[in-house]
Amino acid sequence: MDQQHISTHLSHVTYLLNEPLSHYTYTKTGGPADVLFFPKSAQEVKDIIDYCNQEDIEWLCLGNSSNLIVKDGGISGFVIMLTDMNAIQVDGTTITAEAGAKLIDTTYVALEHDLTGLEFACGIPGSIGGAAYMNAGAYGGELVDVFDSCEVILADGTIQKMTKDDLDFSYRHSKFQELKAIVLSVTFNLEKGDHDLIKARMAELTYLRESKQPLEYPSCGSVFKRPEGHFTGKLIQDAGLQGLVWGGAQISEKHAGFIVNINQATATDYIELIQHIQHTILEEFNVTLETEVRIIGRD
Repeated sequence: MDQQHISTHLSHVTYLLNEPLSHYTYTKTGGPADVLFFPKSAQEVKDIIDYCNQEDIEWLCLGNSSNLIVKDGGISGFVIMLTDMNAIQVDGTTITAEAGAKLIDTTYVALEHDLTGLEFACGIPGSIGGAAYMNAGAYGGELVDVFDSCEVILADGTIQKMTKDDLDFSYRHSKFQELKAIVLSVTFNLEKGDHDLIKARMAELTYLRESKQPLEYPSCGSVFKRPEGHFTGKLIQDAGLQGLVWGGAQISEKHAGFIVNINQATATDYIELIQHIQHTILEEFNVTLETEVRIIGRD
């Protein structure tokens, strides 16, 4: 990849070459990105996409990299990380957050303005864009419940607005998973609420999360989608897998639905352990576990 050519055309955008993605993922694993960009505006994102289209370069967008495993071979082409696009604005009972803003931060902005509806998300560590991509949820709430619209950039470089009805939201799914597009910002419809009640609910959910989840270790969050009629953690416990160590990765002793990095785990450790869990649960209980975590990159 011609660094001089990139510098000539995209000198206004911050980027790094051959940057290890283990510096950014919540698992602390993952190989290098050929080129890692940190755009600060929608226009900079558009400039990157337009350049990729002109030069026939593959691109991939990452958010907060919390529910993600990047393979040890890293990622070819351009990787666009939106963490510098993190503005959050309030207008009456709506909040518009840029894609790189943290979902947790957005819930606390809602609290500051006595807006209710986002309390369920106060412990979800993803970005706004990633949360829209996954229809993130917890404790009975999902992003779709408060989602109004979003601004996106499509693969051809055009920027457009999409509403909830355009995005086919379902459990841990949105149309973004089939659509080559980047979320630039999301607008939420909330309601006025009682500050103390909102704060108390967020404190309650934070306590539940901290008491049940292995936050003391790097992890990718909940690894598997909930299979219909079952609880993933209980299946893994009943199969005798809880606590199993695979390389530097371990099925958490605190919550069997999590895999934690206890000793310099690699992405390969994670992936092999995930496959072992899936095989075991299918053999033992005839239940197929689908991954919630995204696994991307080259082998």
